[in-house]
Amino acid sequence: MKTLKNHLILFDAECPLCTFYTRGFVNLGLLEKEGRLSYQEFQDAACPVFDRQRAVNEIALVNQETGEVTYGIKSLFKVFGTAVPLLKPLFEFGPFVWLMSKCYAFISYNRRVIVPGNPIQNDVLQPGFSLKYRILYLVTTCLITAAILSVYAKLMNGLLPHGPAYREYLVCGGQIIFQAVVVGFVNKNRRWDYLGNMMTISFIGAMLLLPGFLIDILFNMKPIFYVGWFLCTAGVMLLLHVKRSKLLHIGLTMTITWMLYRLIVLALIFLL
Repeated sequence: MKTLKNHLILFDAECPLCTFYTRGFVNLGLLEKEGRLSYQEFQDAACPVFDRQRAVNEIALVNQETGEVTYGIKSLFKVFGTAVPLLKPLFEFGPFVWLMSKCYAFISYNRRVIVPGNPIQNDVLQPGFSLKYRILYLVTTCLITAAILSVYAKLMNGLLPHGPAYREYLVCGGQIIFQAVVVGFVNKNRRWDYLGNMMTISFIGAMLLLPGFLIDILFNMKPIFYVGWFLCTAGVMLLLHVKRSKLLHIGLTMTITWMLYRLIVLALIFLL
């Protein structure tokens, strides 16, 4: 693979995800050792055409020889296109560029709720907020989580009452609506940040359930085992919820109502 020389990629120092993958570029030799810098440290005078606000939302790649700046998915295409020239035609194919730009925006505008970063620095520009991408994130994680839970519920057959195929979708969707109302009273300014973090926790929980399917294929354990696995996963989710609520400075109220909703739903499942 070839190294993209004389280029500087500017990442968000408050975003662990951005820090991780740009460091990976350097470690893999895609960029030079001095080829990455946080945009918080970058001096505008070093590149007069640099758009700092755009770089906050779309990772910037600065050509240190010409001063040219590319943003977002095009920055990543330039890095990978140099490393693997055979990919360049794909990176210049219009429909693929459009699709990848939407995927990039989906992750970029939700990156702070996917992986929480360091405490916000009030004197530094923060990522812009996109309502459509946040709603899309909530819907996507809700559907994936509900789909996994629907299948996993079958492993607890006999211990968890059988329900309609849409039950888990209603539960997940209802949680979003319920918590959206509550957080409006607790701290409405944090509504979308909280909901994004909450659904990330739900998604993580769903991922933690996946090994249960492999265990079922290999060992075909009794339903009580999968109930125990589910409860352990719920415990991890609870800890994550407490931690993320602390980062958002919204106290324990949202964690209490999050648990309350789930207990009410569980009671209804057994009673109805």
